[in-house]
Amino acid sequence: MEKSAIRNNLLKVRKNKFFIKHDQKKIINFILDQKINIIGGYLPINHEFNCLDILNQLSKKVSVSLPIMKKHNQMDFYTWKNNDPLKINNFGIPEPISSISVYPDILLVPLVGFDKNLNRLGYGGGYYDRYIKKIISIKKILTIGLAFSFQEIKKVPIDSYDQKLNFIYTEKGFL
Repeated sequence: MEKSAIRNNLLKVRKNKFFIKHDQKKIINFILDQKINIIGGYLPINHEFNCLDILNQLSKKVSVSLPIMKKHNQMDFYTWKNNDPLKINNFGIPEPISSISVYPDILLVPLVGFDKNLNRLGYGGGYYDRYIKKIISIKKILTIGLAFSFQEIKKVPIDSYDQKLNFIYTEKGFL
């Protein structure tokens, strides 16, 4: 099955099942054990795994950053605090207004689908693949995909530009 067909099927399922509860203590403790300074998160859209509570808890100990999408399917991460204003980009996604660009130590990555080999299926724009490729050439970073267990598929079709994740976290724990 092609990526676009897999993506469409998973998005339909996620829309109907996104209410699944998850225990955040395990991922928060894991991240804090890494002794990091900056976490890169995202503001959930389209029934994604909601990481806002995780970011709020982590913000007591580390700096939080969020992506701003750029031209040519690029993005960078910028500092953000819980009450900072946001702007809506051309895709309808909230972004920080901050002008302070940072390189996160751990990057939380939204997923449409994933497989047991830590391959990720996103929305198809390649934003996260490009960013991960760029940042790993600059510094050591851990990437953690956030998804629901029902988003796991047997095999994600991968291309040469796709970036594998270090971990995937679901309501059932780490993969």
